[in-house]
This record gives sequence, structure tokens and C-alpha cells, in this order.
Amino acid sequence: MSALFNFQALLQVLLLLICSCTYIHSQWPSLLDRYKEHSMLGAFWKCARIGERASPYVSIACIIMAVNQFQT
Repeated sequence: MSALFNFQALLQVLLLLICSCTYIHSQWPSLLDRYKEHSMLGAFWKCARIGERASPYVSIACIIMAVNQFQT
């Protein structure tokens, strides 16, 4: 089933996108900063900003998703 129709899979994809963008921005900040004004690639910069500012909540969500994945 596609991640668009399965809510749990959609949440996992969004959470992985936020975590990946945050990691890339922490390693190579100029890579995402040069595209922050663009509409399409600026979404990755925004995901990195969400991951940086809400990192305790993102890490808790990662733990909950991991536990949930092991249960199913």
C-alpha cells in the first residue's frame, strides 16, 4: 500500500524526511541554506529547521514510531 493512503506510513516518511534534512543541515549547512528561498527545494530547509527547533519532540516521535514498528 502506498504511503499516501496509509497514515502510519505517511508519518514515518515525514519523520524520516525531517531527521534526514536535519542531519544533512548539521553536516553541510551551506547545502540547504542556498536553496531556502526556492519553493521546491526550500521545503528541505524547512524540514531541517523543524528538526532543529523541535528536536526533543522529533526524537520522542522517532522512539514511539520505532516501538510501534516492532509491535506490528
